[in-house]
Amino acid sequence: MSGSHVTPEDVPTEDVVRRYFAIVADLASTEADLRGILHPDASFNELPNPIAPGGNTRDVEETVAGFLAGKQRLTTQSITIDEVLVSGDRAGVRSRWQGTIGETEIVAHMAGFVTVADGLILTHDTYDCYEPFSLPG
Repeated sequence: MSGSHVTPEDVPTEDVVRRYFAIVADLASTEADLRGILHPDASFNELPNPIAPGGNTRDVEETVAGFLAGKQRLTTQSITIDEVLVSGDRAGVRSRWQGTIGETEIVAHMAGFVTVADGLILTHDTYDCYEPFSLPG
């Protein structure tokens, strides 16, 4: 079929967002997997929460470092996407993150806003609401 090449910008926003969340959730995914879906100018804004009381704004390198550090600390992790609402290159995502550190299970109900550019994640603003937990000393 001549002339039917699909370029990254042709991939629907929701598909890019779901792939991104799947990579982040998969403890077997690699740094290359994550870098492959991140725009070179990507930025990530985590609003204040119990894990990051002051919040965080990260660039690609800081995000990759956090992704790799999480893989070292977590023994299980999953993200269930409840809803994705798309308007052009922007998506609102409601999801539930669940992870285990040692024997402690941690659950966060998340809302986020993601911008896609050129078929890649450009921005991600996340609002994480954690259920009560405590980690051993």
